[in-house]
Amino acid sequence: MVRDVAHADVSDRLVAIKMLQHLGDEVALDGLIAALKDDDLTVQKLAVTTVWEFANPKAVPALLDCLASPDAEIRDEAHSVLGELVSQDHLLLLLDALHSTDANLQLNLLILLRKIHDAQALPSVLPFFASENPALREAAVTTLRYLNQVERCQPVLALMADPDDRVRREATLTLGHLADAEVMPLLMQALTTDPDWQVRRNAAKSLALRASPVAIPAVGQALKDDHWQVRKFALQVLQKTPDAQFLPDLVRSLADEFSDVRRDAAIALGSLGDPTALNALRQALDDPDRDVCIYAERAIQKIQKSLSEASNA
Repeated sequence: MVRDVAHADVSDRLVAIKMLQHLGDEVALDGLIAALKDDDLTVQKLAVTTVWEFANPKAVPALLDCLASPDAEIRDEAHSVLGELVSQDHLLLLLDALHSTDANLQLNLLILLRKIHDAQALPSVLPFFASENPALREAAVTTLRYLNQVERCQPVLALMADPDDRVRREATLTLGHLADAEVMPLLMQALTTDPDWQVRRNAAKSLALRASPVAIPAVGQALKDDHWQVRKFALQVLQKTPDAQFLPDLVRSLADEFSDVRRDAAIALGSLGDPTALNALRQALDDPDRDVCIYAERAIQKIQKSLSEASNA
């Protein structure tokens, strides 16, 4: 059957691969790896699917070549298999393959590096920040977020001004994990001025991770953003860094048209702990959304507990 994989007739090669599927031994795997390089795309597709069932890391080098296939289905299937097979042992192999000029291969490799999490990949990832291909810039800045122990990375800061919205969205999320001095000003600027609402939302997400009072002025402005997701995540910043100056804004947010915003407003009011908010929170107990009611009740209990502890002190 292994010899049949190299048969001149395509139908015979397909039958041979299906037969090898049931052998499950090393000899069968060698035949399938050879089939991954077959001239016929149908044979390649079946070989990739069959190799997946073997789950043997020995197939990784041949599967990497499939990531450069002109057929999107083969690339996607190979990527899925590699997502389960690649490990730390394959890091140097992946980094070496990044030197290819095939954009499909490079893109898939950048994504696979996220599974390994190794900061040794950083020097190989950095050049893609300047790629003319926005998909590669986006993939590279996302991969940076997955590399362990990378706390500073000046080159990524420039991507906050990238002309492609998708690149800025991912760069904004990545900045939430970095400690460069320029990170906070860039996130605050993105939150208040970026024309893309998803960039503004991601800026709020990153600022919530950092939970710094420095961001409060920008967060206050974001509470009035046109998009509800921006308002929602701005409220999550205030849940971690309560500020009494925004009490009126938080109370108004309890009447937002979106229930997610109302829920996070209730949580933020509980964190703030100001008894002035109790009446508004009690009204929120009748909210049509069950989650809003639950978190309003929890906020009330939190404020009342704080008042009780203060009176007993």
